[in-house]
Amino acid sequence: MPALELPEKVFTLADQTPLTFVELGYGRTTLLIHGSLCDYRYWRWQMAPFAEYGRVIAPSLRGFWPHTCTAPDPQFSVQQHAADLIALIRATSPDEPVDIVGHSRGAHVALEMAVQAPAHVRSMVLADPGMNVPGVSRNSGFIGNAAQSVAQGLTEAGLETFIDTVSGPDTWRRMTGWFKTMVRDNAGTLLSQALEADTLYNPDAARQISCPVLLLGGSNSPQRYRQIIDVLAPRLADARRDTVPLASHGMNLANPKSFNRKVLAFFAGEQTALPA
Repeated sequence: MPALELPEKVFTLADQTPLTFVELGYGRTTLLIHGSLCDYRYWRWQMAPFAEYGRVIAPSLRGFWPHTCTAPDPQFSVQQHAADLIALIRATSPDEPVDIVGHSRGAHVALEMAVQAPAHVRSMVLADPGMNVPGVSRNSGFIGNAAQSVAQGLTEAGLETFIDTVSGPDTWRRMTGWFKTMVRDNAGTLLSQALEADTLYNPDAARQISCPVLLLGGSNSPQRYRQIIDVLAPRLADARRDTVPLASHGMNLANPKSFNRKVLAFFAGEQTALPA
């Protein structure tokens, strides 16, 4: 559960799919986009701090808890998730663009949003962006392996495979109880995510993005995330880089104080890295 007990709200998409989200605060809007195996609960340590400076919206993407898909769904894609969130912000923030924080696969969704609807995106933070890009080692095979384990009823083994690959060995065993509950609730999404696992992102698409972007890495994150940032940075018109210390892939949970300060400073217009 989130650190704060927030009432769930539901936005109904054009195809009648429910999109569940929580929100807090007033004013300039920040949209938080979770990554694989997560949902709005992933942002438990960001909602209240960010709401001190404006309005925060954290949705669960199509197919994720509390409406978890349990069978392979061809509509489960980065492009569809981006389109869904564009519809959400057009309905909830019709008069001004939003700031976006996307983590891992959620950062890929954010990039797609900025291409599909640039007028609705003021700025973005891409935290350990996760996608397959040319020149960076591809680890899509682990998604298929994890999905196969889940399909065979070996859910715990599949989740361990996924989490330890993206965050480092032995991460799953050491995760807190609430995080494991959230991930288990979303285990079925791997069956759909496996359908897009081999998709290759064309990094030159990032050249279309003109809004300010902060590329944020975890100091202990697997090397491929730093390599992806290396590929994206020169292609973005207004990109800055920073690192969250003492943190791996789940940097907003491992070191929320540093993560929150760096993100909020960026949104406030700071252009230099802050001390940890």
